[in-house]
Amino acid sequence: MQKFSAPIQLTKDITLGDEHLVLLAGPCAIEGLDICLKIANSVKEMTSKLGISYVFKASFDKANRTSSSSFRSIGFEEAMRILEEVKKQVGVPLITDVHESHQVDAVAEVVDVLQIPAFLCRQTDLLVAAGKSGKGVNIKRGQFMAPEDMQYAVAKIRNTDNENVCLTERGVSFGYHNLVVDMRSLPVMRQFSPVIFDVTHSVQQPGGAGGTSGGQREFAPYLARAAAAAGVDGFFIETHPDPANALSDGPNMIPLNELAEFLKMIGEIWQLGNAYS
Repeated sequence: MQKFSAPIQLTKDITLGDEHLVLLAGPCAIEGLDICLKIANSVKEMTSKLGISYVFKASFDKANRTSSSSFRSIGFEEAMRILEEVKKQVGVPLITDVHESHQVDAVAEVVDVLQIPAFLCRQTDLLVAAGKSGKGVNIKRGQFMAPEDMQYAVAKIRNTDNENVCLTERGVSFGYHNLVVDMRSLPVMRQFSPVIFDVTHSVQQPGGAGGTSGGQREFAPYLARAAAAAGVDGFFIETHPDPANALSDGPNMIPLNELAEFLKMIGEIWQLGNAYS
């Protein structure tokens, strides 16, 4: 199956879709400066040793939490300040989600890549605003979307004269608090743009913990190895030094102290899979 026509410039210094592996990683939500710095510094050190390009990820607002009583945000201005500080102190590019088109301009002043959440991948105004920002745009495939239909989301970005768009696979939902990853979706979507595999959201159990989302992180290595072998251009992994006490998505995050070995494992398989994809 034919791949996308050309790599994209995900950030100023990172190309996605060539012979180099890219990682988007960080905590699910911005909890505070110290923990963001700890994660960013740790992952930067790991990826530097492994030859992986790294973009720090953290969400400034969890707008789609199962329950309104769950943690959402420390506040927009404080979250942006923390992201700026991470970029300044650690020297890594940034990616974060945008949920509404009016957020795009302010967020684009701080981060290098805008991410469109899976539930919002059909929202034309949001996609167009993200495309017009001139930043790289990562669109997560909706849990309800056929992989071949993601070409239309890609086209909405490219119609703004922004070619720097990629897609992320994160599983499909059949209800009953479960997600299923169909590995056929990877080569299908890779026809339209470079593709990232979201390791940790693929093992999430939405709403599966009685008003909050559960997760089965024990299956993350299996799905990551399968995606690496199938052929992808990067990985999205949420990580935390203490997942049990994380404010969002703890059950599916990879513990920070296990991440280096995890990356080494999938990197070795990715080298082989990339040669045949």
